[in-house]
Amino acid sequence: MSTSKIIAIDADGVLVDYNLAYASAWERAFGERPVLQQPHAYWAMDRWGVATLQGEALNRFRASFDAQFWSSIPAIAGAVQACEQLCAAGYELVCVSAIKPQFAQARQANLRELGFPIARVIATSSSADLNQSPKAQALAQLRPVAFVDDFLPYFAGVDASIHKALVLREQGGSPNTGPGLQAIHSTHTNLAAFADWWLNHFQEEQ
Repeated sequence: MSTSKIIAIDADGVLVDYNLAYASAWERAFGERPVLQQPHAYWAMDRWGVATLQGEALNRFRASFDAQFWSSIPAIAGAVQACEQLCAAGYELVCVSAIKPQFAQARQANLRELGFPIARVIATSSSADLNQSPKAQALAQLRPVAFVDDFLPYFAGVDASIHKALVLREQGGSPNTGPGLQAIHSTHTNLAAFADWWLNHFQEEQ
């Protein structure tokens, strides 16, 4: 087992509720809050049943994903407590997020305000290459004992020595299917379930 005491954790869908914040971003852009349509949908667009945007409307909506947005996303239930349990067990938690680097500070402020015991945020930007996670390089440098994320493609190319824990949240239209699951070491309903398993079951088996 690795001697690392670092656990890398994704933000959106694991620490904070991006799908809920998405509705607020839509309301900021267009003045009307969308109505929840599919509560078990993985993707925010499907969850809120909003239209596919183009042109000026799309630019207007994208502009709402600013520092204010990234600094005000609510925590997922039980996530702060899960992080506190992991820290109490001696782990250092690092947030590894596929957001633009200019929003790393806003993300850090958001986590701090919510009470997460996370002092570091690594922003990797996103990537269209599904064969190589945009987080792989950062994880290779960080060398955590475990990496927790809710998006299967973001485990692609991650070093085999890192425990890969996939959060299987809302399953409607989920991308978390297919051959990539073979590289996953464990799956969990949320971060709280991972923390409980990691601290009370997995470690006892080592």
